[in-house]
Amino acid sequence: MEIIDEIINRLKYQGIIKEENIEYKQIKSGTTNGTIYLLSNGEKPLYVLKKDRPEIITTTKDFLNAYRNVQLLPNVYYTDENNEFIVYSYIFGDTHINRGSKLDWMTIIVEELFNQYKKADEKVSRGRVMGINRNSWADFNLESLEYAKANIGDSFSSEEHSRVEVLVNKLNTYEYQEEKYYLHGDAGVHNFVFNDNKLNGIIDPSPLIGPKIYDFTYAFCSSPDDFDLETLFSSFKVLNQDSSIDNSMLLEEVLFQLYTRIGICKKVHPHDLGAYLEAWKEWREYLPSN
Repeated sequence: MEIIDEIINRLKYQGIIKEENIEYKQIKSGTTNGTIYLLSNGEKPLYVLKKDRPEIITTTKDFLNAYRNVQLLPNVYYTDENNEFIVYSYIFGDTHINRGSKLDWMTIIVEELFNQYKKADEKVSRGRVMGINRNSWADFNLESLEYAKANIGDSFSSEEHSRVEVLVNKLNTYEYQEEKYYLHGDAGVHNFVFNDNKLNGIIDPSPLIGPKIYDFTYAFCSSPDDFDLETLFSSFKVLNQDSSIDNSMLLEEVLFQLYTRIGICKKVHPHDLGAYLEAWKEWREYLPSN
């Protein structure tokens, strides 16, 4: 793979980068395993160059091009012929912090991204675009359940784990009531760019074929702040949906997403775990009985 200086010189030669004085620095990659560089002209950030496995670059490119009219997503400028790197526009701001109220940023992401989602071909399997083909969304849910259960362990009682299993079995009966969409797949605050307490962009898709409600509940559960019914129901009203998901079904979807989020926090984000466990004390009341 080419070194970064060679890549930048080639991009200049091809007219992709028009500025002469380009500086670069490697930046924290967050949840991605690739290497990310910020390309700047003086102090002005202009481009992001991401190097990763070809399958990652391909799925990123395809998703961003499919939704090129969504203003929250970066613009793709270039991918090399071997899909070893991608260059896209820099979005000003920071992830995680200074994000304002959850209702505000949930409303923006619903209106500007989720409501723009395209239906997937019926022949395409549910699950990660780059991953194991699954026969059903139920398989995807069961895999998420087992991963979370293993991570949470004895932090929850055996009764709570059992009631979540009952919940997942119930959710799986909804599968064919819900349309399949081409989803971002990792739509959480770690991939939301905020500027002046407002959502300014969304980065790092991990494309997924599944129901629109998945990305909605994933976004809602991606931070423990404003984890309340008013915020949930108010932002859900903005979501366009083909199937009739009532408040009861919505609560069930959020409960499972919260359970999986706690499993992730236990493993990789322990700083948020306490706040999520406090939310669980209230929300577990909506779990179905064994």
